Amino acid sequence: MADKYVIGLDYGTDSVRTVVVNALNGEIVGTSVFEYPRWKKGLYCNPAINQFRQHPLDYIEGMEVSVREALRGLGRDVIDNIEGITVDTTGSTPVAVDRQGVPLSLKKEFKEEPDAMFILWKDHTAVDEAAEINRLARTWGGEDYTKYEGGVYSSEWFWAKILHVLRRNEKVRRNAWSWVEHCDWIPALLTGETDPLKIKRSRCAAGHKAMWHPDFNGLPSEEFLVRLDPLLAGLRERLYKETYTCDVVVGTLTREWAERLGLSTRVKVGAGAFDAHLGAVGGEIKPYQLVKVMGTSTCDMLIVPMEEARDKLVKGICGQVDGSIVPGMLGLEAGQSAFGDVYAWFSRLLMWPLETIIPRMSWLDEKTIERIRNESSDKIIAELSHHALTLNDEETALLALDWLNGRRTPFANQELKGAITGLTLGSDAPRIFKALVEATAFGAKMINDRFIEEGIRIEGVIAIGGVAKKNPYVMQVVADVLNVPIKVARSEQTVALGSAMAASVVAGIHPDIPTAQKAMGGGFEKEYVPNPHKADKYRILYEKYKKLGTFIENELTE
Repeated sequence: MADKYVIGLDYGTDSVRTVVVNALNGEIVGTSVFEYPRWKKGLYCNPAINQFRQHPLDYIEGMEVSVREALRGLGRDVIDNIEGITVDTTGSTPVAVDRQGVPLSLKKEFKEEPDAMFILWKDHTAVDEAAEINRLARTWGGEDYTKYEGGVYSSEWFWAKILHVLRRNEKVRRNAWSWVEHCDWIPALLTGETDPLKIKRSRCAAGHKAMWHPDFNGLPSEEFLVRLDPLLAGLRERLYKETYTCDVVVGTLTREWAERLGLSTRVKVGAGAFDAHLGAVGGEIKPYQLVKVMGTSTCDMLIVPMEEARDKLVKGICGQVDGSIVPGMLGLEAGQSAFGDVYAWFSRLLMWPLETIIPRMSWLDEKTIERIRNESSDKIIAELSHHALTLNDEETALLALDWLNGRRTPFANQELKGAITGLTLGSDAPRIFKALVEATAFGAKMINDRFIEEGIRIEGVIAIGGVAKKNPYVMQVVADVLNVPIKVARSEQTVALGSAMAASVVAGIHPDIPTAQKAMGGGFEKEYVPNPHKADKYRILYEKYKKLGTFIENELTE
């Protein structure tokens, strides 16, 4: 069989990555990364109020540049045999669109309006709206539309974000005909079918973030939405009823986009999905194998055969959806709102003198100042990890909570805050860092315990993402705390590879996702095995972590 190729397009928080993959053996023959220029400048964001918005031009420019760069140097024997493309994105990351499906921020009058842009997954401005959704779902006397979402709705998700913008921005409200997730808009753009009523919407986005379920005949009822807020009246019928798994063809590239990307109009475009879900596919997820996507935050993915899931409802997670990860399997999602972001926060804290004081030292030239800043920034986490590794457990009485960006699982609550206890005059940077790493590991164990307590077994753990690849110290701590071995996927680009696997099914090269995984998977490069002595100590510290968490949550609630 002649070689066939596919493209995986992975939209992350900071950049978009393109991979060109041989669908017969998984070899990545071309790759490119494009950092969003507007996002990099901090435009349209206000971290003080947890507002994080992204301009669609970052996405459009990123796709065009990264695809063309990934194709650079490849022969016609590769380019002419590219058969499919699948997109993954962060989520929930919705945007207000007009009747034609054009994001409002692409219009002249909205080009600098943050509320008209894509509302990034980690935007937490809709905390109050999420709380209202949860209260109404439990008290209105009708269907509890959160029951397939783990029983708790989050400010990171679709309806809360929409309602927040509709309430605060009259101009956007008057011009927003519908709303579209990022993972749905890119395939629609590529295929030329952007009519909001005709866009093929992602099953994983709709089921995990928008309370879509077949039992509800689609989205929550008009009665529920209007009772939540009359501003939502009529929106349900301008959204969607049907949803599609990642093995479904959306269409083929339009002539315009084929020319812009340097591809053929016969290239098939698949239904989009979220990065964590397709990352789990790329990490070769199998039933009851927990895949941890470990980056700035974590997403923890499980799949269970539908016949074994039966009518089980798992409380406190981020949703359970038929086919959201692997078609035909129940996909379950959980996660931590901050993981690598916790370490990044501490790094920024320690970098403050280098950013603020050193630049004022007139006896240092600008080149030296920049070199000091860059080298320190690059090495700080590695050095902290090295020194934390040398500390004896008895030397650190510190205990931390990892809720610096709220808590996603168990039982989403974005109003929660982080904490560090046990500080003394001897608490130096490595000791505090060690406590923060342990806190993120304890947060990971809370997720495992949640699944197990609800009757979903975990037979193995697979790690993918930047933290899994770059920080052995963190990974060993997580293995010790979970007290289970953790395998690390070999591929450097597991999420994009998962999108490529889906594209190979969309293109008809492979019959289904498991076959694509077998043919294209990269296997595993390393396994972290728990240290029994450490595991015993962490079991005791974990109980203290839970007590501290209960105390902090109760105090904040009061």
